[in-house]
Amino acid sequence: MLSIVIDWIDIGRELGSRKDYLNLFFVEGEENDMSVITIVSSILLPNPTSPISQSNNNPFKFKPNLSSANKKTPLALTSCRLLRIFASKASEDGFVVVEDDLHVLLEILPRDLCENLQNEPRRDKLLEVILDLGRLPEARFLGESGGQYLRNREVSMAELEEAQRAVGEFGGDNRAGIEGTLHRISAIRSRKGMIVGLTCRVGRAVTGHVDMVRDLLDYGESILFLGRPGVGKTTVIREIARVLANELHKRVVIVDTSNEIGGDGDVPHTAIGGARRMQVPKPSMQHRVMIEAVENHMPEVVIVDEIGTEAEALACRSIAERGVMLIGTAHGERLENIIKNPTLADLVGGVETVTLGDDEARARGSQKSILERKASPTFPFLIEMRERNHWVMHRTERSVDMLLHGKRPLVEVRKRDNKFKVVVERWKAYDGAGI
Repeated sequence: MLSIVIDWIDIGRELGSRKDYLNLFFVEGEENDMSVITIVSSILLPNPTSPISQSNNNPFKFKPNLSSANKKTPLALTSCRLLRIFASKASEDGFVVVEDDLHVLLEILPRDLCENLQNEPRRDKLLEVILDLGRLPEARFLGESGGQYLRNREVSMAELEEAQRAVGEFGGDNRAGIEGTLHRISAIRSRKGMIVGLTCRVGRAVTGHVDMVRDLLDYGESILFLGRPGVGKTTVIREIARVLANELHKRVVIVDTSNEIGGDGDVPHTAIGGARRMQVPKPSMQHRVMIEAVENHMPEVVIVDEIGTEAEALACRSIAERGVMLIGTAHGERLENIIKNPTLADLVGGVETVTLGDDEARARGSQKSILERKASPTFPFLIEMRERNHWVMHRTERSVDMLLHGKRPLVEVRKRDNKFKVVVERWKAYDGAGI
């Protein structure tokens, strides 16, 4: 099978929100040591004549009829899109497709930067572009430390203003998006409120990454994803929303504070499938919208990104106690980070100090004052996302108890091998620090 990165290039005029792309043909080639498939996807008028033939051997069920194409058989086109797929071989179980609409993000950048990145061989790994006033523009790539300067001339105020006009209005959290995409533009402001820096983050719709936790979704229990910024938490929960709604037929509501999960604009991105999306007017109102989602829209699953305040943690507990499944994310690298964080500790049950009697302390071989879990965890499963393809899964209740008692819990380590197949190692001793 294939590990795929998609780069769309639009040709011709758009037809609004029409999705009836009827015909595809492929041209295969090589680029930068990777297989490249170019797909032409076209919206056709009635009774078209198409240079396309069926093939049972092609994984996409179509192959080019080159004899017809060479004869320039006419296509009745109203719009056409070129889809370039950067494909590396993977196992039969491994299949990951990434659609990034990168050309849309590049259009807001200064022209010379746009051209540089379009010709960049690593553009499929582009993470973000940094534009800071008076500094050299910088590109950062997945899996690489540091960045790469894109030119030897500093960013000017005129370039920042032009980019701001292309993006539009920023929200109260200094974030904006590009309608119809998953890209995120974040602003740095001066004391006077002027924008003096932009972080242009590439948003990618990933299909296939959910294989890492597909078995856990069948339990119907809440899952918290923990990881540092940029490790892929939002990308994963976006695909989980689609799988729960489209494949498991759940009523899913996404509470989308910065439009990162469902993309910018009033119509959510197709990457979330049939899940519904509630936008949040201000970041400080996220906890209220979470409760509103449950009270007004009868979801079976609520999905929320970046749980970071005590009010949001309490809203999560309230939702879980009503029997609704939660899928959430939080910043941190290890389970002990959440246990030690007084704001978020309630997500894993909270911690309290308990004073033991003399006999109990002697029986346990411990001090009289010990730490205990205060309540049941809001999230029965917690996943540490160490890297994009290296996750550690906890049964939260058991792991928290053992860490509080100074022991190492047993966990599941989930990775992808060099063929992109998911490998699960069970009953592994946890390698994190104690409490």
